[in-house]
Amino acid sequence: MIDRDALTGLVLAGGQGRRMGGCDKGLEAFAGRPLIAHAVAPLVGRVAELLISANRHPEAYARWADRVVADVEAGYMGPLMGLYSGLRAAATDWVVVVPCDCPALPDDLVARLIAGRGDADIAVAHDGERLHPVVALIRRDLVDDLGEALAVGERKVERWFARHAWCAVDLSDRADAFANLNTLDDKRRMERRRRETPRP
Repeated sequence: MIDRDALTGLVLAGGQGRRMGGCDKGLEAFAGRPLIAHAVAPLVGRVAELLISANRHPEAYARWADRVVADVEAGYMGPLMGLYSGLRAAATDWVVVVPCDCPALPDDLVARLIAGRGDADIAVAHDGERLHPVVALIRRDLVDDLGEALAVGERKVERWFARHAWCAVDLSDRADAFANLNTLDDKRRMERRRRETPRP
């Protein structure tokens, strides 16, 4: 098993929010709180250190994390760069990563990724129909390989995973938890559903 002291939590909040009009998505209100507040919830108290990958408004994000980490290369190069920057910053053997726009991730997410990992270096959440590549547990010492992949132009998280021993972790009983908020319509729809169906 991997204990709390061996874990860093990483929330990816460094995107441009283009489908939401260019807003800083993690700071957008959802159900009365910023999205980042929902994103950190399954990590708080379950990791030794909590990092947020953010390229804007670090002072606003600072209240939700131990450290805010900007991409090591400018230019909004996508989630793989945010992951690389977080892995570089982490001081533990393992990093559990989540996106800032999935406000309903289960409280037992970290425990289930650990339990489902087996001997893999990367454990990725699967909702019964598809993988969620940015909901994952990753061995930190893969960071140099990720840097090499980025240097030759790799930008797809799944393709980088395929270079390593990885596994899917079955979270199909909580498939609803992986709905992500990409547009204002998504936000309104998910807030309405949240009001009508209280979270277990």
